[in-house]
Amino acid sequence: MPAVSANLAKLERAVARTRASHSGQPYAEVHRALVEALEHEGAQRILPQVVEELARQISEAPASPLPDLHT
Repeated sequence: MPAVSANLAKLERAVARTRASHSGQPYAEVHRALVEALEHEGAQRILPQVVEELARQISEAPASPLPDLHT
């Protein structure tokens, strides 16, 4: 099962990176960014339906507010 764990870690990193940079953005942009992040991580055999659902969730999530640098 080490290969499964390694692939899951790659998926988690790609999702975290995409969520941090694309939360609340249009689905098409999120989907493109997530696919690129998965490719960059070398994540393999992620079902298209899983990628689509993750992209939808990231797209529908509220964007993270920017930190207030004036406090």
